[in-house]
Amino acid sequence: MHASASELADRLAQSAEAVCRHYLSAGRRAGNYWIVGDVRNNKGRSLYVHLSGPRRGRWADEATAQFGDLLDLVRETCGLVDFHDVADEARRFLSLPNPEPSRSTAGDRRPVAGVSSASERARRLFAMSGAFHGSLAEAYLRHRGIVAAARHGSLRFHPSCYYRDLTTDATSTFPAMIAAVTDAAGTITGVHRTWLDPCGAGKAPVDNPRRSLGGLLGNAVRFSFPTIGPVPIMAAGEGIETMLSLNAVMPAMPVVAALSANHLSAFRFPPGSCRLYIAADADAAGRHGIDRLSRRAQAAGLLPLVVSPELGDFNEDLRCLGPDRLIKRLREQLVPEDALAFLAT
Repeated sequence: MHASASELADRLAQSAEAVCRHYLSAGRRAGNYWIVGDVRNNKGRSLYVHLSGPRRGRWADEATAQFGDLLDLVRETCGLVDFHDVADEARRFLSLPNPEPSRSTAGDRRPVAGVSSASERARRLFAMSGAFHGSLAEAYLRHRGIVAAARHGSLRFHPSCYYRDLTTDATSTFPAMIAAVTDAAGTITGVHRTWLDPCGAGKAPVDNPRRSLGGLLGNAVRFSFPTIGPVPIMAAGEGIETMLSLNAVMPAMPVVAALSANHLSAFRFPPGSCRLYIAADADAAGRHGIDRLSRRAQAAGLLPLVVSPELGDFNEDLRCLGPDRLIKRLREQLVPEDALAFLAT
């Protein structure tokens, strides 16, 4: 009898560090954890794998709220879908013989665990958060040149939001800006947290002051979106501050913040879309996200148009060059009728 999914996961867990070194080679060991950026093996500290103890082999990504066992990790890192292929890859790594093909395994699919429960926790956190207007979060955005953020219902403020250091497991609380991640129907699927310095000096003094929770894939933080009806023209980008900066000078244009390059590339277009402006990001991951989103938009019948800042990002343009200069820059890049309809005058 060939090994079941749970047996394969257990065998992988017995060699957890070897699995991580093979599939997540961009990471490193930190105490009893393997730390890496994400399941695509990018550098960073968002994803951690337990290397010992009762949770050995379990992993979680604080940015995407994905978690699971090492069999899930093999699937994600290798980009596999069918369980049959995942099991074959795990057996190859463990040097186990492959079983004879069977109908029971060929169609077995194992979704990433915990997204639904994480979305529920995200909805509770957003419901527990208070008004954005007059809060430290509003002051934080004002300091970044964004003065009208309080009009967006997708933003709230939590005065004491839980934070856990992924390396030391130390816990603390800080005030935080809470942004709702929603799907095309407006349902909250996740949240993004930006922890803030209680003294008003910007972001909190922690290693990773930005994290997401819940179902992010295909969804985004939305600003100036209609509650009903089609969205023929919109803009999409990665960061909240970046997209709020564009919204500051194009207050009527619907914009979304997908929160990362990978999630930008997977954003699901709302009904009735025909033209999509994509806010450029200067790094390599950002260019990858733009390229993938552009190809998907073209395949769906949308016209993708990339808009780029003068400086590092659109928030830097807004703060350092001012709104008039940013408007002038955008007027050169927008379709003339869109510039007339959406740019502030």
